[in-house]
Amino acid sequence: MATLHSPNRGPTGSGMIRLHRIRGEEFYLNADLIESVESTPDTVLTLFDGRKIVVHESAQEIADIITLYRASILRLADASRTGDRTLIAFPGGRED
Repeated sequence: MATLHSPNRGPTGSGMIRLHRIRGEEFYLNADLIESVESTPDTVLTLFDGRKIVVHESAQEIADIITLYRASILRLADASRTGDRTLIAFPGGRED
């Protein structure tokens, strides 16, 4: 299952989502590079540069994880604006 690192970032803090290739290998992808997600029946991500990546996660899981990722950006921006330093927890994430 796709998960997000706290706060919804890959290991380098770069805003990437964690996914798995069809054979199970883990990798990280910048969610903003995804142009479309198809189920053919495998899940195929098409990136803006035309590259295609087949992943283990379902199209719905991809949509959900991207929604969580983008919501985290808004939460962090709001916390920054208001000065709220409370750690924001995310499902599937880890606290660093």
